[in-house]
Amino acid sequence: MIPTIEQAQKILEKYNEEPFHLRHAAVVSGVMRYFAKEYDAEREDFWAAVGLLHDVDFEQFPEEHCVKGAELLRENGVDEAIIRAAMSHGHGLTPTPYRPEHVMEKVLFATDELTGLIGAAALMHPSKSIQDLELRSVKKKYKDKKFAAGCSRTVIERGAEMLSWELDELIEKTILAMRTI
Repeated sequence: MIPTIEQAQKILEKYNEEPFHLRHAAVVSGVMRYFAKEYDAEREDFWAAVGLLHDVDFEQFPEEHCVKGAELLRENGVDEAIIRAAMSHGHGLTPTPYRPEHVMEKVLFATDELTGLIGAAALMHPSKSIQDLELRSVKKKYKDKKFAAGCSRTVIERGAEMLSWELDELIEKTILAMRTI
């Protein structure tokens, strides 16, 4: 089954209850929908569902991340295309057998960690809003390895490289995507 957004949300909530995890899933889903408009407009909901479900296992099974997620999604009858796309974001970080190959998977890999860093930078911004957050503010925070230390700069940079984008382009596009949420 290719889940609707509502079905994907129910699956997510079956395994997650922490507001932080639910909010992160919603943000990544919105970012994926934004990029789908440019790269795969016919499948916006598919991209958004992948974003919603990418961390389905993280709250309950962090040590089995992207492996247990595939199992959980299969148990819920989710199509292998969604599973592959969602679990590919753990490539090189978890024992997932999937690597990002399609542009959608590369976007997820590149933006997952970055959304956390941008969100943290927005909270430190005087307005506390993403709406007036600029690239230079995020870049300043990005350079400080202690800031949002849980957001891997290596993963973000690998993601930009996978997409053949400069880091600034990835950050700028992700800021714009987050403004639409």
